[in-house]
Amino acid sequence: MFEQAFKNIDDVLWKEAGCTTELDYTEQTSWLLFLKYLDGLEQDKADEARLDGKRYSWILDKPYRWESWAAPKGKDGKLDHNNALTGADLVRFVDKKLFPYLHGFRQKASGPNTIEYKIGEIFGEIKNKIHSGYNLREIIDHIDELRFRSQKEKHELSHLYEAKIKNMGNAGRNGGEYYTPRPLIRAMVRVVHPEIGERIYDGACGSAGFLCEAFDYLKAKPGLTTSNIKTLQQRTFYGKEKKSLAYVIAIMNMILHGIEAPNIVHTNTLSENLADIQEKDRYDVVLANPPFGGKERKEVQQNFPIRTGETAFLFLQHFIKMLKAGGRGGIVIKNTFLSNTDNASNSLRKLLLESCNLHTVLDMPGGTFQGAGVKTVVLFFDKGAPTRKVWYYQLDPGRNMGKTNPLNDADLAEFIKLQKTKADSPKSWSVDAKTIDQETFDLSVKNPNGGEKIAHSSPKKIMDEIAALDAESEKVLGKIKALL
Repeated sequence: MFEQAFKNIDDVLWKEAGCTTELDYTEQTSWLLFLKYLDGLEQDKADEARLDGKRYSWILDKPYRWESWAAPKGKDGKLDHNNALTGADLVRFVDKKLFPYLHGFRQKASGPNTIEYKIGEIFGEIKNKIHSGYNLREIIDHIDELRFRSQKEKHELSHLYEAKIKNMGNAGRNGGEYYTPRPLIRAMVRVVHPEIGERIYDGACGSAGFLCEAFDYLKAKPGLTTSNIKTLQQRTFYGKEKKSLAYVIAIMNMILHGIEAPNIVHTNTLSENLADIQEKDRYDVVLANPPFGGKERKEVQQNFPIRTGETAFLFLQHFIKMLKAGGRGGIVIKNTFLSNTDNASNSLRKLLLESCNLHTVLDMPGGTFQGAGVKTVVLFFDKGAPTRKVWYYQLDPGRNMGKTNPLNDADLAEFIKLQKTKADSPKSWSVDAKTIDQETFDLSVKNPNGGEKIAHSSPKKIMDEIAALDAESEKVLGKIKALL
């Protein structure tokens, strides 16, 4: 049922002039899903309060609740067509009344981690792009059919929503900013192995894929207590995201995975001065894939001891600073970080090697990230002790990576297995930190196992082959001329 509903929604959006890309489809579906979720959450809390003999204080005033404007029901439980807005009236209500009202919650909220603040943030940053009230009515009717009260329902919906995010990533460069292949995330989570009670952070969270996968990993642990579940819900997962669309998607993605009030803050992480970060601000685990290829302004660079315009390099400094002593990190970064010769790159590698134990470098094949056009590595490190030995693994799935041949969990199985003992293999090797150049701190991936040696033909053999081909061409041309 859920899959068909999502397909039906996309079919309607395809007809909508205001929505032209997969990014638009996901954005517009997200704000409607959020309001449907919020209505269900409030209904549940109202029922609980009633059973306890208490009065529930609704977040939304009655005219702005889903049951009032989107899907008013008759006594038979079916849509009341007489009171359900449609056409121009529906669009006018959404644009002129609903969105301004919801945006106002940002000023009313007691703090940024409240559901009220998130409502204000979401509806202050995105716009309704569904200009046809009849299309909007049709989409609302499809969304109203969805139920995500039970864990089973949330699991199915989260799976479908992840598929939408993936499609958005495949659609182009901008969409790719929000999507890291989930098999890679799962492998990173397993290597970093977070524990219940630890705080997990992603300061460039995009669609919150790392936080969602870490939640699934911890939730699957046997013998969870009520206290454990409360800890996972409220005091485990923290994210920051600069872009409006990504922020909305992150909130919705975490909600569908089962986190009711996500600790996602809508902010520019790099605007924070590293000197202001205190011990209470730090985390046990950092998992992230900061943006590739961004260029930051001078005033942003001032917040960092190693100044560079490269966005990912500033994020790496931030993540190192945000880790507690003994904390663990798994960071995706462009492979050029390992060998760039500029002063900032040299200094950053020195900082990483001296302040952290960089124990593992996973070298990813080209095509891992759709539309990115760059090769990447994953850095795994523990903070608080210098690097002693770096274990490298060069991932080779044995095929060209691409849209039709994406990364899968089986591709990473050997890496996960060998990483536990840092074993040598044709694809893996170790480098003693003492042998690393102390001026450049070059960390380039140089597999000493090398594979088979390429046999190069001699110049004479190459010339003979060219002459033979020329002779063959002359013979074919002669036959063609004879036929004319």
